[in-house]
Amino acid sequence: MTIAAHSFKGKRVAVFGLGRSGNATVDALMRGGADVLAWDDAPAAAEQAAEHGLPVVNLHGVDFTTLDSFVLSPGVPLTHPEPHWSVKKARACGVEIIGDTEILVREIAGTGARLVAITGTNGKSTTTALVGHVLASAGLDVAVGGNIGTAALLLPAPTKTGIYVIELSSYQIDLMPSLKPDVGILMNLSPDHLERHGDMQQYAGVKARMFALQGANDLAAISLDDEWCADIAAKAAGHTSLVSFSVAAKNASVKSDGDAVTDTRDGTCVPLMQARALRGLHNAQNACAAYIVARRLGLDAEQIELGFNSFPGLEHRMEEVGSAGKVVFINDSKATNADAAEKALSSFERIYWIAGGQAKQGGIASLKHHFHRIAKAYLIGQDSALLADTLDGNVDWVSCSSMQNAVRQAALDAAADSCDKPEIAVLLSPACASFDQYPNFEVRGEDFRACVLALDGVQQQTKVA
Repeated sequence: MTIAAHSFKGKRVAVFGLGRSGNATVDALMRGGADVLAWDDAPAAAEQAAEHGLPVVNLHGVDFTTLDSFVLSPGVPLTHPEPHWSVKKARACGVEIIGDTEILVREIAGTGARLVAITGTNGKSTTTALVGHVLASAGLDVAVGGNIGTAALLLPAPTKTGIYVIELSSYQIDLMPSLKPDVGILMNLSPDHLERHGDMQQYAGVKARMFALQGANDLAAISLDDEWCADIAAKAAGHTSLVSFSVAAKNASVKSDGDAVTDTRDGTCVPLMQARALRGLHNAQNACAAYIVARRLGLDAEQIELGFNSFPGLEHRMEEVGSAGKVVFINDSKATNADAAEKALSSFERIYWIAGGQAKQGGIASLKHHFHRIAKAYLIGQDSALLADTLDGNVDWVSCSSMQNAVRQAALDAAADSCDKPEIAVLLSPACASFDQYPNFEVRGEDFRACVLALDGVQQQTKVA
C-alpha cells in the first residue's frame, strides 16, 4: 500500500509517467484526497493504467493553469537536451514541477521521522543498502528505497521513530525543491548524465542542492576524494554541520585505508577485515559514509562493526557467491565497463578473471596497471578478440564458449594455484555489456552464480538479512 499524500488534499495534481513509481504516485495522491490527472505518452502504459482504474487524462488537452502541482517522472528531460513538452507547458503556467521523492519529503515533515539521503555518481546504491542494513541490524526502524529498490511512496508511512534511507539520483534531486535531509551524503562526482544536465558544472550544482537548505542541526557527510565534492564540502561547511570522509585525503574527519574506518575526531576505529562484502577502497569509501550516519543516529563502534560484518552486499556487485578453500567466487556482473571492473580488480591480489561481452569504447586498455593481479583471463562473448588483443603479452588468456566453460576452467586453475596469497578470486567482472548473450547484466550474474554453485566442493555464501 502506498503512503497517503495528505499534503496534497484538495489540490489538483497532474502526473506524467506511469511506470511503477508513477502509478504509486497517482495512488498516493488519490489516497491523500487530491484530484489527480494521470498520463503517459506511451499508449500501452496509459491503457494499462486505465485498466487498473487510474484517472487517465490526456494532458495535451489540459489547461495547466488549473493545476496546483505537476509530478514528473525523473526519467523525463527537465532541462537538457531540451525540456519535455509537459515541462514547457507547466513552466509557462507557473506550476511547480516535482517528483515522487518530493512528495515523500513533504509527508515526512512534522512527523518526527528522519531522512537520510544519499547521492553521488558511483557507490550510492551500495552505500544506501549498507546504511539501511547497519541501522536495521542495531534495531532501528528503517525503510530503504528511492532510486534503489522500493519506490519512495511504496515505503511505510512516516512514524516519529522512522528513519528513511533514500538513494537519490540527480534527476530526482532536480525535482525536490524542499529537500532538506537530516543527514545528506555525497559520495563522489565524475562526468555522468551530462546529456541531461548540460555540463559538469550544472551536474555538480544539482548534487549540491542536497545541502542547500540544511541548517546547523543537519549533517552533511561529503567525500573529499574529488575536487567537485571538496568544493561542495567547503561551501556546505558555512551553514550546516559537516563531516568529511576520504580514502585518500589526510585532512578528512573520517577516513579509511581499506582495513578500517578511523574517526579522527575521537579516535574511534572500526575494522573492515571481516566485512567480506566491503572489499576494496571503493567499498571503504562506502563504509566511511555509513559509519558517519550510524554514529549520528546513536550507534557505537561495536554495533557498526557487527553491521559491516553481516552486510550481504548487493547482487551482481562484488557479490561473494561461494568459496572452496581459499578460492572465492565473486559475481560483479554489473561491471559493464572498464571503470567499474577496475574497482573489482583492485580489490584482490590474485585473480582468475572472467570477462567479455559487448565491449565499450576504449575496451580494457585502461586496466593495464592491474594486469599484474590477473593469473589468467577467461574470455566470453562477441568481443573476446578485442580483449585478447589488449591482454596479449601481458596476461595469459583463453577463449571460452560459454559461462559454464569459463567458470569450470577458472575454478580448476584457481584450485591448482600454489601461490601464498590468503585468498584467490574467481572473478566475473566483465568490463563489457551483456546484450550479446544475455538480456541484462542480472541474468548474466545469475548464470555465473548457477555455474559456480554447480561445482563440486563449493560452499554457498550465506546471506544475512
